[in-house]
Amino acid sequence: MSAATRTARSRPTRVGPSRVLAHAVLIAAAVYTLFPLVWLFTAVTKTTGDLYTTGMFEWNGFRLFDNLGALFSESNGIYLHWYLNSVLYAGFGALIGAFLSVCAGYAFEKYSFAGKERLFGVVLLGVLIPTSALALPLYLLASATGVVNTFWAVLIPSICNPFGVYLARIFARGYIPDEVLEAARVDGAGELTTFFGISWRLMLPGFATIFLFQFIGIWNNFFLPLVMLSNQDLFPVSLGLYNWNSQVALEPQFYTLVMVGAFVAIVPLIIVFILTQRFWRAGLTAGSLK
Repeated sequence: MSAATRTARSRPTRVGPSRVLAHAVLIAAAVYTLFPLVWLFTAVTKTTGDLYTTGMFEWNGFRLFDNLGALFSESNGIYLHWYLNSVLYAGFGALIGAFLSVCAGYAFEKYSFAGKERLFGVVLLGVLIPTSALALPLYLLASATGVVNTFWAVLIPSICNPFGVYLARIFARGYIPDEVLEAARVDGAGELTTFFGISWRLMLPGFATIFLFQFIGIWNNFFLPLVMLSNQDLFPVSLGLYNWNSQVALEPQFYTLVMVGAFVAIVPLIIVFILTQRFWRAGLTAGSLK
């Protein structure tokens, strides 16, 4: 090691104003993000009376398990039914939607056909249209096909993910070299064999990312179930908690149930995030393996 290098390493690192400002902004953003979560965790440990009489972060006993028991026993366990509905809507919707998005994005990037870019432009238009503007057309279409107030009325629209198609095309461009596909075709591999044997494995980080985004979107979806469903047995957690919250003025005990239900509803999102992390780490190092 040269003397100049040793001298440079021995000098203390100067912390400039820009770095201090950046750290301050990040800390403020973290506090702003964690603030409602801390409040929610505090709220779920209180009784209904404590929620109205104590401070926002004031502790007055720990009644989390009592509140959980009340949540799961309310109306013969209707919350668990809503929870299962949300798992089915989000799980199947995200799984099928992410798979279709990867297939479509791969086709847009690796194949040439007439009108490809114009068709992709139509897909991008779907990203720009807000979901609330599509609620009435989707309801009319579901009514014409006779699926209103059924499981399919929420699941089928949730599968469509224009942003996922766009994201999958970006992943296909960055993770699948054309030379690899050409080598597979020269060796006699068919298109399906090439896709599932080579391309699909390389695009797993993209699939995991799209799956996570779509799972969160469907899990938090509220407007589509509100328009499509009237049967409480088909409600997801979001719509069920909204239904309880609308009764708080007449029955204050629902306030506690809404808080605890919202707290429990976070668990699947955390689990899915943890399970998909390893695919993201694999994706970060994919470029160095070429």
